[in-house]
Amino acid sequence: RALFNPSPKGLTSTEAARRLERYGLNELREAAKRSPLAMLLDQFRDPMIILLLVAAVVSGVIGESQDTIVILVIVILNSIIGFVQEYRAEKAMAALKAMAAPWAVVIRDGVVTRIAARDLVAGDLVELEAGMIVPADLRLVETSVLKIDEAPLTGESVPVEKNTLRIADAAPPLGDRKNMAYRGTRVTYGRGLGVVVATGMATEMGRIAGLLEETEELKTPLQRRLARVGRNLAVAAILICAVVFVFGILRGEDVMLMFLTAVSLAVAAVPEALPAVVTISLAIGARQMIKHQALIRRLPAVETLGSTTVICTDKTGTLTLNQMTVEQLLDADFQPITEVPPQVRDTPHVSPLGRLLLAMALSNDVKPDENGEPVGDPTEVAIYQKAAELGFAKEGLVDRYPRVAEIPFSSERQAMTTVHQTPDGDFLVFTKGGFEAVTDKCNDIDTRTAEQRLAEMAGAGLRTLAYGCRNLDVLPRELLPEQVENGLAFLGLSGALDPPRPEAGEAVRTCVAAGIRPVMITGDHPLTAANIALRLGIIDSREARVVTGRELAEMAPAELVEVVDRVAVYARVAPEQKLKLVAALQQRGEAVAMTGDGVNDAPALKKADIGISMGITGTDVAKEASSMILLDDNFATIVRAVREGRKIYDNICKFVKYTLTSNAGEIWTIFLAPFFGMPIPLLPIHILWINLVTDGAPGLALTAEPAEAEIMHRPPRPPDESFFARGLWQQIIWVGVLMGGVCLFTLKIALVNGWHWQTMVFTVLCLSQFGNSLAIRSDRDSLFKQGLLSNPFLFWAVLISVGLQLAIIYVPVLQSIFHTQALGPTELLIALGLSTLVFWGVELEKLLVRRGWIHY
Repeated sequence: RALFNPSPKGLTSTEAARRLERYGLNELREAAKRSPLAMLLDQFRDPMIILLLVAAVVSGVIGESQDTIVILVIVILNSIIGFVQEYRAEKAMAALKAMAAPWAVVIRDGVVTRIAARDLVAGDLVELEAGMIVPADLRLVETSVLKIDEAPLTGESVPVEKNTLRIADAAPPLGDRKNMAYRGTRVTYGRGLGVVVATGMATEMGRIAGLLEETEELKTPLQRRLARVGRNLAVAAILICAVVFVFGILRGEDVMLMFLTAVSLAVAAVPEALPAVVTISLAIGARQMIKHQALIRRLPAVETLGSTTVICTDKTGTLTLNQMTVEQLLDADFQPITEVPPQVRDTPHVSPLGRLLLAMALSNDVKPDENGEPVGDPTEVAIYQKAAELGFAKEGLVDRYPRVAEIPFSSERQAMTTVHQTPDGDFLVFTKGGFEAVTDKCNDIDTRTAEQRLAEMAGAGLRTLAYGCRNLDVLPRELLPEQVENGLAFLGLSGALDPPRPEAGEAVRTCVAAGIRPVMITGDHPLTAANIALRLGIIDSREARVVTGRELAEMAPAELVEVVDRVAVYARVAPEQKLKLVAALQQRGEAVAMTGDGVNDAPALKKADIGISMGITGTDVAKEASSMILLDDNFATIVRAVREGRKIYDNICKFVKYTLTSNAGEIWTIFLAPFFGMPIPLLPIHILWINLVTDGAPGLALTAEPAEAEIMHRPPRPPDESFFARGLWQQIIWVGVLMGGVCLFTLKIALVNGWHWQTMVFTVLCLSQFGNSLAIRSDRDSLFKQGLLSNPFLFWAVLISVGLQLAIIYVPVLQSIFHTQALGPTELLIALGLSTLVFWGVELEKLLVRRGWIHY
């Protein structure tokens, strides 16, 4: 208590210096950071990257230097992208520090002086004025109409009016601490004096900085799946290499030939184009999302959206317009006002309705800016605009009814009063304020009806103001509240609300249809939050539970994990509670997208599977901690981005399915041929060519596949689901076996008939894979329903690749390089016919899926 004793003269310079030495500077500390080199080296620890580096070395050993170069380029590009993303992620703390006030006005030794904010100590007396950034956490001891914008800290969109009153509640939510001013917030109106109670890391901003430092970013679902695929393929490649080599030697094949064949197969089993395909898919998706007002800061976030199971969203500006609007306007008889008779407009000061609209138009401090847009308190702006909408524009009335006196709003009175001279020469006194503050001073009000209407408006989450007036023949020399704010005639009520965005309701319904649960987490009042949630369909009844920050503070971790599965609206939530909510949802196995705009949101944005910050209202801290920025602050944009993310993941899965089924076909062909007494059908260069040409253009073209029609009418994939789920491993086996069987059949009939068996098998295997790429474009729909040109990139990729395959068969120079022979008409026709069997097999499978005979 002695430490914070606010002497009117402030601290002495000697005492301030002693405390500064003891408690340290008023700065946010940063934890030790990894060097850029360490970040870069970390990129090469991924199993897939290690596997690709091994493949590059092997390719170089067997003389395929072009493969080595391609693989190394892919690895380097992916590592650079990963490094840049991680390096940028370290900027969140720097942005938080940038919010600090550079200086502060303090009273020391009885003198008002300006010092560097970093030199503030506990016990300092700090003066606040409009426009200042609060330099430390202060307990206010004097206020004069002081209002502070705490949106970066609490998410509350309306500036908070401060006072010096003691709060009876032992642990009030941050947004309810009206006698405190917090570091990093901005004074918007009035002035005040406060004693420093916390500096540096002990401030609320400091606590957030600590949370930000302690919070580790999670790997995205895609990154985790790719890591598992890398490990599995590494094991598979080693086994394939060993088995093929051993069996070849046992059959008496040449040792060097079998070594090269086994190694080539092992390289073929590794889809070296996968990282490139993933990166290209994500980059294309990021470019598409820019068109939908979503800026991607970290590429893996594009796919993460498609795996999202819960979207935790702020209310203000994201689900709502962030623009207060008068939704209900009641006259003195509590009847809704829908239109204004012409005679009221002509002489408004003589009728109750006219006086109400005059009060709304004139009794405010709203002024137009240089663009003509109204500027002022959001609720006053809403009232000003409603009056103008009803034909009572302030600009057309101020000359007829000039303001001659006023009594500013005060938190003690909960009202403001303005006095206007009428054309008749007398004066109109308008009093506007809280319901009880005004109605208690009115003589002619039906109290029972008034309270009933108030309860209805409060239940709808409306911010309610009451209006009263009286006439004065002569203006008093000194205008005092007790003289003029009594004996009022009740004029009516207005109820304002920040309304939902028009498109937000449809976006919420799309989320629900897609199996994604929207959850509102806001710093606003529980009634307001519940009303907006009900109107948007986030909750389905007024009886739905709304959990407050106070309740969250009292919950044990195990209880919270149970609660988050049932509750969709949280109000008056503190920064660390947002972090706990995200962690609890993740503990339940959810993939969480978290939106936010304030400093208080940064730790949760970093912790979430995908953090989404606001581009318009968001702080730099929130943007740096996020993976995606909404350029229009619109919830509907998130839903559009989810659709794009699902499409991208689908296309990556199609590529994985395509390349692994094709690789399986190569492996079965070479592995089974010796068991049937046939020669090894392919040379190492054939395997490497097939791997290069099939994984190349056709594989990359699958990234441009359009979204399937039902993409937003199916549940999201579980975050821990493998690439091999939903029938993929079955398809790898049966399509690989079919492809291998067709190739072995080709080999058998070619040997029997004395045809060019090796070239025929080579051609059938290559063209079968092209047919496979066309068939797997959809898990259900036939290619003939989709249309060949619905993905023109794939159509031309397949056409060009077929041309290249024919070139190495018939161009003499290429024949010598690839050890091929020109096929005769019969050989070519049979090869072409047999190579379509895989396509028809996959199309048959899709037909059985559509008819419900096969389920994956």
